[in-house]
Amino acid sequence: MKELTLTNYAQANTTVLENEFIDRYMVKANGEYVKVYLLLLRHMDESSGMLSVSEMADLLECTEKDILRALKYWKSQGLVDYSEDSPKKAEFETKEPTVDMSQEKPQNIQQYRTRKDRKEFKELLFVAEQYLGKTLCATDIDMITYFFDELHMSAELIEYLIEYCVENGHKSMHYIRKVALSWHEQNIKTVDVAKSTTVLYNKNYYSILNAYGIKGRGPAASEIAYIRKWTDEYHFSQEIILEACDRTMNMIHQPSFDYTDSILKKWFDKNVHTLKDIEVLDENHLREKERQKRQAARPASASSKDSAGNKFNNFDGRSYDMSELERKLVQQ
Repeated sequence: MKELTLTNYAQANTTVLENEFIDRYMVKANGEYVKVYLLLLRHMDESSGMLSVSEMADLLECTEKDILRALKYWKSQGLVDYSEDSPKKAEFETKEPTVDMSQEKPQNIQQYRTRKDRKEFKELLFVAEQYLGKTLCATDIDMITYFFDELHMSAELIEYLIEYCVENGHKSMHYIRKVALSWHEQNIKTVDVAKSTTVLYNKNYYSILNAYGIKGRGPAASEIAYIRKWTDEYHFSQEIILEACDRTMNMIHQPSFDYTDSILKKWFDKNVHTLKDIEVLDENHLREKERQKRQAARPASASSKDSAGNKFNNFDGRSYDMSELERKLVQQ
């Protein structure tokens, strides 16, 4: 294979790109990395010298770290070379021109290169692009690297993670990260465990949506958050959650995760674990209502009884002087 070096032998107003680069390197590279390479090629032979990292970042409207990632990538491909002898200064060079770039040396370069240069990682990036339907940007690649290095997920598990999220209608890397963190918290390390867990979650999700009469779509992110709260934080079984959903529909006649959450929150506070516990709460609630009803009715009944004892309650009573009446009778 012909060796490709970063050279620009074209005329002053033209930048020529070799077909070898297009055929062999460009098709597999991140689009943002290609931009950096073209910008380097464009400014190689200018009398003012090569652009600095910060200047390239300004032109491409990205961060300086994005530029350095691109340079590392092209160095790993053998198209660009630069030295990093000092942590405060790095020298970027091709086989002919050289340029100094005042930039702090990125930390953990060896670890970064170890992951990036692995064949399985490159294949994973390719698969991720197919699932997501786009060219991965530097932020996306950083996120996948984070899954590798920080969450210690295998390439197979990350691939299934992306597949699972996309199949459920979520292509946002932010959403994928939330799922990855959830799996990490649950100590999910293999694809088999992930599949069994997600199958259970999916069953729960769609059962709850059906209880609300919702069909033809998956749960929204906010709805998933509620369901995970009920299962992971409250530790309620599916039958208890569905009971709360049924009561929601009977009370307000429309789906409401917030209303259902209020029911489950009360049950959680009252230490409910089974449907039998709910029956006991219902019975206690009915007895309390009856007691309050009787208590409220007692003063009214007593008043009615007192009123009923006087048949002439609507007339003023009369008083008589019995001594005067006797005197009048004697005189007669």
